[in-house]
Amino acid sequence: MVSKLTEKPLASWRGKDRYEGRILDTLTVIFRSGGCSWNRCRMCGYRHERYPDLPRDELAERLIRQVRWVKENFRDEDYQVLKIFTSGSFFDPDEVPPAVRRAVAEAFRGKAVIAETRPEYVDADAVREFREGIDSGDWDKPLHVAVGLETTNDLIRERSIDKGFSYADFLRAAEAAHAAGAGMKAYLLMKPPFLTEREARDDMIRSIRDVAPVADSISMNLCTVQSRTEVEHLWKQHAYRPPYLWSVLDVLISSPVHILCDPVGGGQMRGPHNCGACDGPIVKGIADYSLSGDVGLLRALAETECGCKEEWEFVLDGEEPFCMPLTR
Repeated sequence: MVSKLTEKPLASWRGKDRYEGRILDTLTVIFRSGGCSWNRCRMCGYRHERYPDLPRDELAERLIRQVRWVKENFRDEDYQVLKIFTSGSFFDPDEVPPAVRRAVAEAFRGKAVIAETRPEYVDADAVREFREGIDSGDWDKPLHVAVGLETTNDLIRERSIDKGFSYADFLRAAEAAHAAGAGMKAYLLMKPPFLTEREARDDMIRSIRDVAPVADSISMNLCTVQSRTEVEHLWKQHAYRPPYLWSVLDVLISSPVHILCDPVGGGQMRGPHNCGACDGPIVKGIADYSLSGDVGLLRALAETECGCKEEWEFVLDGEEPFCMPLTR
């Protein structure tokens, strides 16, 4: 008999997000699933959070138990947007059986849903079926398919992240999602391993400009050091440092479109950070900008006087691949 504990998702929390130009209440749920089919990304700690091999019927039942847990623990009136993550891909039928997708659609009909998946699983028919299942007519786009593109540079995505797909694969997925009446959300990753601070900053500036005409929304994730990952191994060897918050401001200020950015772990050694003295207001300012879109707030933060800005400028100018990172 399955214990009550296994019904609880890996994580769930309420927050706020910008959706279709409005600031709305969100519920984020990370479901334990059959596991990512790729399971190789260097920075991802969720690759370890999966059920062991289960018959499809049992896997579906365990996932549906998690859906019931969410419905029992969060009131429908407290949020408008549901953000779904799994150990890998929501639209992978081996990881999340179709019966589970139908149960999710029935349970959360009327919500705006953002569901993450790898591009190879963006099948127009499956996306359309799910969109129609959740659509109550209240949203222009009730579903956004979210893909961890990370960067538009194929070499960086393959060598620094080991992502296993190309930018062309993402473009094909975007076309399929749009054909099914869904929006496309691109997740970018700032500073995967093996890049200097300048390379990481410039890659994000370029990637945002590349993908802006294709994606309906863009979220830039700032690389953090998660447990039991290759990034953590490099970090412990003093061979990796998360991005400076100064670099994050640079990227967001230069963007031609609004970028969602939740600075998870900001100000901590395992997350994006400066010196510690100036981190707090910058982390808060980035989070506020993500909701408001007020670039003026970022420009004011970029003028903050702190001794570590000189250090950051030195790193931008002097860090080379063979001697990185210059700082911790």
